[in-house]
Amino acid sequence: MSATAVRRLSGSGLLAHEGDVRRVYREAFAEPPWSEDASVADRFLDRLAGDAARPGFTAAGAFADGGALVGLATAWTTPTPFPSGRCYPQAAAALGAERTTGWLCGGREVDELAVAASARGRGMGAALLDAVTAEAPGGRCWLLTSVRAPATIAFYRRRGWTQATHPAPGGSGIAVFLGPGHPARADVPHPL
Repeated sequence: MSATAVRRLSGSGLLAHEGDVRRVYREAFAEPPWSEDASVADRFLDRLAGDAARPGFTAAGAFADGGALVGLATAWTTPTPFPSGRCYPQAAAALGAERTTGWLCGGREVDELAVAASARGRGMGAALLDAVTAEAPGGRCWLLTSVRAPATIAFYRRRGWTQATHPAPGGSGIAVFLGPGHPARADVPHPL
């Protein structure tokens, strides 16, 4: 693969590449620690149509020379009150109500970051992450990831993100990361 270009997209702009989105998502999450089957990519596409209507939704795509999508990222503004579905209750329990509201609500929440196997190791993940967080209000961007994904955690740390939650006993669950410009980074309890 030669040159790639990362550009911001609307929800419909990302969905216009449905086949590539499905392929990239499948490739990114098929291997351990995620080990997702192909149906999860279809569910992501179904969810993406609704997510694109969220306040503050933004997306970015990485495109190869031939125009194929080889990476994607999605983000939006976290609502108040803090959501109660998916992994949100784990994040709220780990941070507590005050930090959850103060640190996460109203911030730019990175939902998905996926890069095709053929495009990895070329800075696409970093460029996609930067594209969807560059305009985070007051630098307040955050994300969740699995604590069973050490390479993913190392990637976010190299990018200047700060882990704000301790792993659950037994090394399971999720980790909340605050972006490099998040004003609450200094308030994260240490050591993590």
